[in-house]
Amino acid sequence: MSNILIKNAKVITTMNTNRDQLKDHDILIKGNKIHKIAKNIDLSNEQIDEVIDGSKYYVYPGLINTHHHFYQTFTRNIPQVQNVELFDWLKFLYPIWSRLTPEVVYYSTLVAAGELLKTGCTTSVDQFYVFPKNQPPDLLDNEFYAAREIGIRLHGSRGSMSLSEKDGGLPPDSVVQTEIEILKDSQRIIEKFHDPSPFSMHRVILAPCSPFSVTSTLLKQSVQLAREYSVCSHTHLAETRDEEKFCIETFGKRPLEYMESLDWLGPDVWFAHGVHFNEEEIDKLALTHTGVAHCPVSNSKLASGAANIPYMLKKGVKISLAVDGSASNDSSNMILEMKTAFLMSRLIYGISAITAEDVLRMATKGGSEVINQPEIGSLEEGKAADMFLIRWDRLGYTGGLYDPISMLINTGDSQIVDMTIVNGEIVVKDGELVKVDERKIIDKANELSKRMVEV
Repeated sequence: MSNILIKNAKVITTMNTNRDQLKDHDILIKGNKIHKIAKNIDLSNEQIDEVIDGSKYYVYPGLINTHHHFYQTFTRNIPQVQNVELFDWLKFLYPIWSRLTPEVVYYSTLVAAGELLKTGCTTSVDQFYVFPKNQPPDLLDNEFYAAREIGIRLHGSRGSMSLSEKDGGLPPDSVVQTEIEILKDSQRIIEKFHDPSPFSMHRVILAPCSPFSVTSTLLKQSVQLAREYSVCSHTHLAETRDEEKFCIETFGKRPLEYMESLDWLGPDVWFAHGVHFNEEEIDKLALTHTGVAHCPVSNSKLASGAANIPYMLKKGVKISLAVDGSASNDSSNMILEMKTAFLMSRLIYGISAITAEDVLRMATKGGSEVINQPEIGSLEEGKAADMFLIRWDRLGYTGGLYDPISMLINTGDSQIVDMTIVNGEIVVKDGELVKVDERKIIDKANELSKRMVEV
């Protein structure tokens, strides 16, 4: 690994409560860590491999995306599902997703991760839960290989679906597995890819898809297996009224009460969406330190509703931000996700409901708290060298340089950042991916997408 000096950065937004914004400071990166942040760092005893003129840039901690479905980049913007809600949306797309192949998993990961890296995201969770019966059992492995190639920090989720239509669930038989198959492969994935050490680039999460696509037995066995291996657990919850109705009619419980009955609460668990949690349920999330991934763009597009983020913030719930799958977003743009989160809460809950600082914290330190990787999410000495840089002299920021946080979220004519650094390595430079050939990825991905959708 090389040593990098960012010299005289115009503004560093640290998201460290002791020193939130620093002006005209240097950042010395040694290997994969931030070695020093100070003015005029003494370099007499240091070997520097690359010097970046920081006077042109605002510097921010790398954003953390806590819920995604990378494979969906190949099924976005399909006309037939642009005006339907979640359950109908899923029923249309399941048959298309049943055509996933190892090549599709690999290239869709490159596409999604590339978009994320180019919009300032350095760490992403991905929930992969579609395992077609006619494909190799090691389908998920291809996601980890692609993440390593492009340079993103990945928390890969071994998702699952075990409750098919014939058993009262939503997915067709073609994408459903047995509980034995799921648990066996979950254990294999953990043992092969999970690295629990600080600064690790690969971690594994167990993530059964949802209450309407997995059995109670699998949910209970999955969270038990996760705790045996000290990995986190994750699923969709309280996303739509249809899901709420399903849980009440099927289990006699609201979604959170149902998950609590299966031991799915705690600091090693977080739920995607949380749109329809009531205040009592939010209080329980706070009490149990259970996390939430807020997905405002997807929730808006599918008309699922607006999560009560202001009340969650007030009660101290661990809240993070996520783009969700690209078929319900339809992009992997973390900066645009921040703007949407800011505007949604203000529109629904009032002008004082949320600040730009609240949103950036959700996308940085909030993410690190939810996924339990404390060495990321802020720019501090000894923490991971995960950050992105944006030139402040762009046309879209002109006249708006008074607040670097609000500038990032509310202004600009593009969300493409100038530079992204992950684990001490530059992976985006001058707005372009460094480690892969972007043109080849685009061409191959479009070919594979057409092959999947137009059968």
